Amino acid sequence: MAELKLKELGKTLQARRRFEPVRVLSDINLHVRSGETLVIVGPSGAGKSMLLRMIAGLEDITEGSIEIDGVAINDLPPGERGVSMVFQAHALYPHMNVYDNMAFALSVARKSRAVIDEEVRKAARLLELEPLLERLPGELSEGQRQRVAIGRAIVRKPDVFLFDEPLSDLDATLRAAVRVELARLKQKLPEATMLFVTHDLAEAMTLADRIVVLADRKIVQVGPPLELYDRPINEFVARFIGTPAINLWAGRITGTGDETTVTLDEGGVVKVDLPTESGDEGKIVNLGIRPEHLTRAPRFDDAAIRGRVTHIEALGEVTLLHLQQDGRTDPVIAKLPGSQRISRGAEIRLQAAPEMVQLFHEGRSMRVSP
Repeated sequence: MAELKLKELGKTLQARRRFEPVRVLSDINLHVRSGETLVIVGPSGAGKSMLLRMIAGLEDITEGSIEIDGVAINDLPPGERGVSMVFQAHALYPHMNVYDNMAFALSVARKSRAVIDEEVRKAARLLELEPLLERLPGELSEGQRQRVAIGRAIVRKPDVFLFDEPLSDLDATLRAAVRVELARLKQKLPEATMLFVTHDLAEAMTLADRIVVLADRKIVQVGPPLELYDRPINEFVARFIGTPAINLWAGRITGTGDETTVTLDEGGVVKVDLPTESGDEGKIVNLGIRPEHLTRAPRFDDAAIRGRVTHIEALGEVTLLHLQQDGRTDPVIAKLPGSQRISRGAEIRLQAAPEMVQLFHEGRSMRVSP
């Protein structure tokens, strides 16, 4: 088991020619508990992969420190840090069979043949690769090659595993299958500390003990997956966590007390299960409702959110409705269960349970304490 701590970690890329230095990461403070799987998400360019490379020793740090079990590893070369990294491109040696690919790092470390054989076969059993040990990478599927890359990391017995988007090159079906395999691997290695970078929110929500959201070179929010989903700290996290993205409306608080009432600029009144004070009345806010929390409202409900259907995605188990509202540029998306008998051009009314509605003032959630 290993505990990883990042303290005031920062990275600046040096200036080239006339360009100013570029700040890549700033003030990264993070405590990864022993045996925890931490998933890092964020938009492209947020510094996710750079952070992993700094931990692995593949990139220098500009300031701050990296500690494993209380020992600073800033100045250690990559091979002595006790970390193993699995990349997006598995980069197996094409002329070596599966066994030799997995054994390579141990051979370089001059381990005995008996130790190498024991560790390789143990990892192969764990990843169900035993029947494939004599095959070359070219004879394997993409999923099998990625499992070999993971096995190559396992045999080194690292303190910390680093996964840099290892599933992004797989097709959707295979990605889902390997995601399940990674979850099973974690169950078989409960003491392994893992950091996992991904763009796939399904991977983040299903694999993570906690999720780290990076944006603008800093950590925006850290927490369990459902905490970030139910209680995003700001509009950015609310939009980023969840697919399709959360719907946002501009509005004004028109009723306060134990239950808040918001009147939307496009029309409609929404109740929010959130206590406010009389001084909040008239405050300009953004109201957020996730597509899956919208339901059909009664025809006679004039207070509901109304819109005209412009596009329908019938997916079988769910139906995605795209609605246009007068005075609004972005469509409203509703994710309704099953098949819906609705035609394009139809006007419908939507509503949401008050406890499912998010409220933001000046970009920050009014549900999360500052």
